[in-house]
Amino acid sequence: MKDHLQKAFIEIRGATGGDEAKIWGLDLLRMYMRYAIKMGWKAASVDEKTLLITGTRAFDILRNESGVHRVQRIPVTEKRGRIHTSTATVAVLPEIKDSEVQISPSDLEWQFYRASSQGGQNVQKVSTAVRLIHKETGIIVTAQEERFQEQNRKIALDLLRAKLWEREEERKLREIADYRSPIGRGMRSEKIRTYNYPQDRITDHRVGKSWGNLEAIMDGNLGRVVEILNTQLTTA
Repeated sequence: MKDHLQKAFIEIRGATGGDEAKIWGLDLLRMYMRYAIKMGWKAASVDEKTLLITGTRAFDILRNESGVHRVQRIPVTEKRGRIHTSTATVAVLPEIKDSEVQISPSDLEWQFYRASSQGGQNVQKVSTAVRLIHKETGIIVTAQEERFQEQNRKIALDLLRAKLWEREEERKLREIADYRSPIGRGMRSEKIRTYNYPQDRITDHRVGKSWGNLEAIMDGNLGRVVEILNTQLTTA
């Protein structure tokens, strides 16, 4: 693989488990954010469910994180000390060039609003956040973390282009017998990885390997997992 600058969107999608699943999704985004920092990459929030990571071979390294991530732990809201099982679905999407996925301006509906997560009165007076609707497919993306509307517009368009690319790739793959989406539908049985807190263990089911020291991994020390995973899946 070439050593070059790449962008990768990491998005948490709907999954199983209610409030605990939402908390788990945020925990995963935090893990990837911290891993990106340790790798010397640039990581920025697009919205509350999506990160944009920019760095050398970022997408090549992160692409195998796509799938259903299952957690087994006692939620902070659990009063009886019971272990719950929840999932969060991770999608890792590449940056797609304009020439690869062409989007007609007439297919786009732009909406602008004030970003709720940004501090400062000056920011709140301007509608910097962007909601972009692709009318043909119904895909909706948002971008609100940048201070200027034009920056959020570009990020939203890039994310939409990546999602349209993913949609077309899945359409092609569906023509192959026994195709199953690499993203999954978020059900507990469609897991690629389990994070077991009581046993302090993370297991990747695709390569049949487990690692200990779960808290350190969740703190962004994901390198040993990603390295072995990418090596084995690439050579498989």
